[in-house]
Amino acid sequence: MNAFLKNLGLIIFLIGVIFLCIYYFGTPANGLLVTSLVLEFVGIITYIIINKRID
Repeated sequence: MNAFLKNLGLIIFLIGVIFLCIYYFGTPANGLLVTSLVLEFVGIITYIIINKRID
């Protein structure tokens, strides 16, 4: 379970990157940009906080 928690922030960040790829190669919509920005920000913050608490 700790291995999954340590990588949770990275998974959230990568989902944000996937949304950016969908925006770039698919239909451009501002909702995708906002969603990817929020997911990447939350992913970075989650990664930092969880890794400080687990280690």
